[in-house]
Amino acid sequence: MPAAELPFTKTEYQRRLTKVRAAMAKADIDVLFVEDPSNMAWLTGYEGWSFYVHQGVVVFHDADPLWWGRVQDANGALRTVWMEDRDVAGYADRYIQSTRYHPMEDLAEQLRARGYANKRIGVELENYYYSAKAHLVLTTNLPNATFVDATALVNWQRAVKSSEEIVFMRRAAAISEKIVDGILARVEPGLPKNELVAEIYADAIRGTGEAWGDYAAIVPLLPSGADATAPHLTWDGRPFASGEATFFEIAGCYRRYHAPFCRTVFLGKPPQEMLDAEKALVEGLEAGLEAARPGNLAGDVARALFGSLERAGIKKEGRCGYPIGLSYPPDWGERTISFRHEDETVLEAGMTFHFMPGLWMSDWGLEITESILIRDGGPAECLCDRPRKLFVKD
Repeated sequence: MPAAELPFTKTEYQRRLTKVRAAMAKADIDVLFVEDPSNMAWLTGYEGWSFYVHQGVVVFHDADPLWWGRVQDANGALRTVWMEDRDVAGYADRYIQSTRYHPMEDLAEQLRARGYANKRIGVELENYYYSAKAHLVLTTNLPNATFVDATALVNWQRAVKSSEEIVFMRRAAAISEKIVDGILARVEPGLPKNELVAEIYADAIRGTGEAWGDYAAIVPLLPSGADATAPHLTWDGRPFASGEATFFEIAGCYRRYHAPFCRTVFLGKPPQEMLDAEKALVEGLEAGLEAARPGNLAGDVARALFGSLERAGIKKEGRCGYPIGLSYPPDWGERTISFRHEDETVLEAGMTFHFMPGLWMSDWGLEITESILIRDGGPAECLCDRPRKLFVKD
C-alpha cells in the first residue's frame, strides 16, 4: 500500500514527474537514475536516514518511478513513498560495504531486466552520493548502454516552488525566527558556545505551535572574532567573549524544507569599520531585494548588492545567494542558480533563495541574510521578519 500520510498530494507528485520527464525527453534520456536524497524525496516522498549507502529512484517515461535501495530500508520506502509496493526494490545486505560485491551490480540487473541494457541512461555525475566506484561498476555491468550526465536535471525542475511547498517554507521560516530570538535572548559573555548550541537545537526541533522541527542539512555555524573570517566553522566549548562579533548561520527546517537565516551579534562596543560595513551591507541587501523580481536576472541581484558594497570601499567576489527548498545533509542549497555577476538565469515567481551577502574580512565577519520568495508585482518577499542589522549587546 502507498504511504498513508504523504507530505504532498498525489497531484503534486505527478506535476513534478511530468516536469522531469519533459527534461529527460529534451536531453534524449531513456531512463534516469537519481541518487541525491533531496531529489529522491522530491519525486517520491521517500524519507529516511539511509543515504550513507547506495540508493536511488529510477524514473521511466511510461511507468511510475522505482525506489531502489538496501533491503532493510525498503520498508521505509513502503512507509513513505506514493508509489505501489511493486515499485519498491531492495538489494541484499551482502552488497553493503563489501570488497566482493557492489550495490550497482544489483541496479544494473534491475535496468537490464526492464530492457534498458542498451539505452541512454541519465546519472548524476556531480553529486555527493554517486561515487566514482558506483559509476565504474554500473558502466562495467551495462557495457552496451550510453550514459548521459544528468547532473542537476531534477534540481532545475525544483526551482519554482508550488503553493504546497511554499507553505512548508513559511513554517520553516517561523522556526528560524524562533531560533534567532532565542540566540539574541541568551548570548552573553562567558556563556560556553556548546551550551547555546544545545538551546538552538532545542528551539529548532521543538519548532512552533504550527510546525514541528526537522533536522537541518547544515549544523549551526557560529564563529566569533577572528574565527568569523572563515564562513563555515561550527562550535566548541569556549565561552563567548566581550569585544567580539559572532555571526549565527542557522535554518529552521520543516519536513526537509529549509529557511536559512543569519544574524550577527557584537558583545560590547563594535568598531566603526564594522558599523560602516553594516550600513553598506544592509543597503546592498535591500537593493538586491528590489532587483529580485520576475523577469530580472540572477546577476542583477548580485550587481545591486555589490554596487552598494563597492561604494563603501568593500570589495566582495563570488556569489551572494543560492536556491533553497527541500534538502538533506551536507547542504541546504539546490546547486543550480547563483546570485553572481555572470549568472543570467531569468528569475520567476515562486523561486526561493537564500540571499546571503556575508562579509568575511581580515579579522572579523558579518552576516545579515534573508530567505526570499520571488513574487509577482513587487520585490522579493522575505520569509522571516526580524530587523536587518548588527545586534549589539553590552
